[in-house]
Amino acid sequence: MSDLRQLPAHLSARSILGHGALLKIGVGALLVVLAAILWPHVVPPLLTGVVALLYLASTIDRNYLLLRGLRSSALIRVSDEEALAPTADELPVYTVLLPVYDEPTIVTNLINGVGRLDYPVDKLEVLLLVEEDDVATQTALLGADLQSTRIILVPHSLPKTKPKACNYGMSLPDLRGEFVTIYDAEDVPDPLQLRRAVVGFRSAPPGIGCLQARLGYFNERQNLLTRWFSLEYDQWFGVVLPAVEASRCVVPLGGTSNHMPTAVWREIGGWDEFNVTEDADLGVRLARHGFRTLILDSTTLEEANSDVVNWIRQRSRWYKGYLQTMLVHLREPAALRGEIGVKATLRMINMTGGVPLTSAFNLVFWFSMLVWVLGRPDFIGALFPPPTYYACLALFLIGAPLSVFTGLVVTRSLGKPHLWWAALLAPLYWVLQSFAALKAIHQLIFRPFFWEKTVHGLDHSPEPLAQRTPPEVTS
Repeated sequence: MSDLRQLPAHLSARSILGHGALLKIGVGALLVVLAAILWPHVVPPLLTGVVALLYLASTIDRNYLLLRGLRSSALIRVSDEEALAPTADELPVYTVLLPVYDEPTIVTNLINGVGRLDYPVDKLEVLLLVEEDDVATQTALLGADLQSTRIILVPHSLPKTKPKACNYGMSLPDLRGEFVTIYDAEDVPDPLQLRRAVVGFRSAPPGIGCLQARLGYFNERQNLLTRWFSLEYDQWFGVVLPAVEASRCVVPLGGTSNHMPTAVWREIGGWDEFNVTEDADLGVRLARHGFRTLILDSTTLEEANSDVVNWIRQRSRWYKGYLQTMLVHLREPAALRGEIGVKATLRMINMTGGVPLTSAFNLVFWFSMLVWVLGRPDFIGALFPPPTYYACLALFLIGAPLSVFTGLVVTRSLGKPHLWWAALLAPLYWVLQSFAALKAIHQLIFRPFFWEKTVHGLDHSPEPLAQRTPPEVTS
């Protein structure tokens, strides 16, 4: 694959849950069950206590990051004047990857979204990556005037994932790009984003391997679900990730608008074709190779899922990928700790696999609380001795209200007061996240590499896509 460094087997999710790993998990689970049977008054309470304490620590750290990010947001800011200052001769060639699958409406979106990028045409190579068996999209592209966009047919092979298509595009021998980024089919990036990234890299300190642009939604007002989704993204990209970087920890990348020097991308081994959140995994590998990721204050608008079933499909894939990422990088925990440090290792675990695991445990704790309130059975009391009980009580009486409160603060600090009532109803969103987490765990075991397709085009706003300009947001 051109001069791309081969991704080592121990850093790929390809064999993360093979027969050997499943056997070990099964044996471990069996031993836990046997221990619980032999020592029913010791092992089950101990397990619930450990889970509750880890959950409490995870919640404290996430709220700490939110509060720290609200106090001081470490974003790379490049003004319009600074972005427009370099002449065409001073700008490098930029490679833009557009992986699509079953997106027959892509033509209009490309012209109105990515097609509005302000960058010299002769310095821009846009690769539209279409799967060989995607006849619908290929038919829609017939006769379309995509200007300088180059259509690349990706040969059929498994796994059929976005990172596989992107790796294929980057393997082409005639690529000239000094920098590379990815956009999705429905993305509407800030027209000056490529210029801002170039200027940002040139003014950044040494050791910067990636600039991650902020992601937002152009249909955030469509319904309650899109408001929740928008609030979550605003917290993540505008507050949490800058705080994570400021603490010199691993920044999990978003699925699009992550800008890298091509040489850095090749050095760290490209994308893992078997990881269904290749972006988060790439963020960890950047850190393991000694590179920092900064957040670029430039927004790319996407379409928020407005349908619950479609949202669960997408979120369960993300959660499955977070679990894959955590398991892959914990294969050699001592090596990981030596490369990024103890604090960064613990926070990486909390921000990847910790997210779906705590969401899944939410349902367990809520159900236990409901059973206790209805009948106060002895077995629930035995599972929650005083230390565990008080840890869970703190989560319920302090952690949950604090999370809702920080959501309200974010709506104010980012200038989006219309999201306040969605922030108040956030606990209902947590229920959806819990169901998505359970599905992710199931798929991790039985369909680890399955890329569940997210349906786009559910937004029926009368506003033309071309008029949806990424807003100037201050924090």
